[in-house]
Amino acid sequence: MTLLIKQAFIADPSSPFHLLKQDILINDGTIVSIAPLIQQEADKVIEIDGLHISQGWVDIFCQFNDPGAEHKETLETGAMAAAAGGFTDVFVVPNTSPCLHSKSQIEYVVQKSASLAATVHPLGAITKNCEGKELAEMYDMKSSGAIAFTDGWNPLQSSQVMLKALQYVKAFDGVIIQVPDEISLSKNGLMNEGIISTQLGLPGKPAIAESLMITRDIELLRYTQSRLHITGVSTAAGIDLIRKAKAESLQITCSITPYHLTFTDSDLRGYDTNFKVNPALRMNADVAALKEAVMDGTVDSIASHHYPQDYDNKICEFEYARYGMEGLESSAGAVLQALPQLKAMQLVTLFCGNAKKIFGLANNPIAVNATVSATLFVPAGSSVFLKQQIKSHCTNNAFIGKPVTGKLIGTIRGKRLFLND
Repeated sequence: MTLLIKQAFIADPSSPFHLLKQDILINDGTIVSIAPLIQQEADKVIEIDGLHISQGWVDIFCQFNDPGAEHKETLETGAMAAAAGGFTDVFVVPNTSPCLHSKSQIEYVVQKSASLAATVHPLGAITKNCEGKELAEMYDMKSSGAIAFTDGWNPLQSSQVMLKALQYVKAFDGVIIQVPDEISLSKNGLMNEGIISTQLGLPGKPAIAESLMITRDIELLRYTQSRLHITGVSTAAGIDLIRKAKAESLQITCSITPYHLTFTDSDLRGYDTNFKVNPALRMNADVAALKEAVMDGTVDSIASHHYPQDYDNKICEFEYARYGMEGLESSAGAVLQALPQLKAMQLVTLFCGNAKKIFGLANNPIAVNATVSATLFVPAGSSVFLKQQIKSHCTNNAFIGKPVTGKLIGTIRGKRLFLND
């Protein structure tokens, strides 16, 4: 199949056509020509005002529930949700049943994802069953396709285990991913600890539970000189600790979620369980600090923390609702809405460039003779995010009915073209 993309702004620093508006001709998944004007006929033509093209976007922290809870999400539906959000690559956490803690489970995800709408990269568990006690066979999982290592939604509480994990992955230049949460301080909380939690009569999760864990992990990173990525940073104190650690040239990187850039604990006044997430939604000052960190480059990437929950686990009393928000399809639009000053190239860096460098993903430049792996998007324009845009099994997305900026046109992965309606 031949595909002709007309007058697309190329946002790819590794491309010789970076920052130029060009026609792009693709034949059977390979870019065969890039020029100011291509008049050759093609099987399909894409011509949209304001169209941008970049290398394919990456989401580094998603829950697909396969195997074990496929009624919430399968690898197939998760990959479709990813493609709808502009992602060609997604990392899935190991919190499945069984847990992704061995070579065979990693191979299951890798093999099953070969024909999906997005490439699904398994994150191997650091410990067996994500229990935080005994290290899993990370080297074997790395050899089988694990992209990095984390216990997912169960952050490592033991300093000894975390130390061993950081030392272990140095043998193959691996990365440990950690959600910053000191559970002994936060396990009984349902939302951010503060005035709002007191007014609502809900137990709180103190911000110090995040900063304390980040402080510990930075100390262990300094000791081991390994590589650490902290995802879901939600507090001003937490992001400041990471900024200072980066100034020391420690190998630390971080990501934040679109919902931590958008919502605060005040949004829980209506007890809407779609706002029940972990790490919790924080205060206005924290949101402002995260926005500043995105703009000054402290934040390396955006991670959706896509966590689909079915109807029964969200339409219930707030106390009993499960944590998590579905979010792949709304991710970019929410970030552009929260940060209107964000330029297209900054968006591409947050959604693609940095993640590829951190986790060693292949570089697929927008260049002649390259196999295409690309995201098509329009960064300008406003709309309302609609429920029917969700391709996931679940719709627990707090951005439904909210304004978003820009539009995701689709993705191209080799011979596969996925376009949004």
